[in-house]
Amino acid sequence: MINKIRSIQSSSKKPAILVIGDLMIDHYIVGSASRLSPEAPVPIVNVKNESVTLGGAGNVVQNLVALGAKVTVAGIIGNDTAGTQIIEILTNEGVETHTIIKDDSRPTTVKTRVLAGSHQLVRIDRETTDEVSAVIADELINKLSGYMAKADIVLLSDYNKGLFSPSLTQQLITEANKQNKKVVIDPKGLNYAKYKGAYIIKPNRKELAEAAKTEKINSIESLQHAAKVIFEQTGTEYLVVTLSEEGMVILSESTHKLLPVKATEVFDVTGAGDTVLATIAYFIAAGLTIEEACEVANHAAAIVIRHIGSATTTIDEIINDIERS
Repeated sequence: MINKIRSIQSSSKKPAILVIGDLMIDHYIVGSASRLSPEAPVPIVNVKNESVTLGGAGNVVQNLVALGAKVTVAGIIGNDTAGTQIIEILTNEGVETHTIIKDDSRPTTVKTRVLAGSHQLVRIDRETTDEVSAVIADELINKLSGYMAKADIVLLSDYNKGLFSPSLTQQLITEANKQNKKVVIDPKGLNYAKYKGAYIIKPNRKELAEAAKTEKINSIESLQHAAKVIFEQTGTEYLVVTLSEEGMVILSESTHKLLPVKATEVFDVTGAGDTVLATIAYFIAAGLTIEEACEVANHAAAIVIRHIGSATTTIDEIINDIERS
């Protein structure tokens, strides 16, 4: 396995990955709070610093960039400051952004978190989650066709912000399949039927239970039962279900394989799903089988959950983690 990974790393041809997803800004206001306001029983935060990072599908993109992929990203932003920030950050990362469309009728999604020390006091969301208009959807499809042809794999990162309407999602998957491109999806919401025709759908355990309308998943039998519902809805070839600190399981209609977690320490699982998605897509695009790609993704997840907050990892770190295990 390590020899295969090294050979991918040293190859001059880097996987070309098209990411279509909900783009957003994570805005952090960090300060200290030592007294309550006289106006209301709330803390007064004395701001020390502010920062912005990519959120949503942007975290997937940054994971792919860290692995060395050639990334094109498509999505909808508002014609506003936050939208401009997204383009600037992505461009600085070397990501192709010509397939990002500005929609004057909606704001760019921004999640502002106010923290006193490491304690989050409040989160303020600025967003519209209405489905994108037919005009914007058509513009996106038209722009994407040529870029899809150049991609080795297509990745859909759904954060339920209105981009992936059933009709647009189906158009994207149909177009990708027509061009013989595998589609890997990080799903959200309860309507998995819109993902019909995908190659891999990657929910976590809670998302799968909710979408399959089953009881809590706490055994391989309950997992298989929930998976059967999704296979019937979508006809997907594989479900890859992340199980947090227990690892992940790969399911097809006839088999399943459990990959136990590789982490020795778990500090924060934030963003680990994005790392898993990016790593699976990257290594399948580079020629590994789904089982091999998921094995590598399990090591990648083990690395990022040792860090606080969303993190990324590199191929060198993954190789070191495999050698140590």
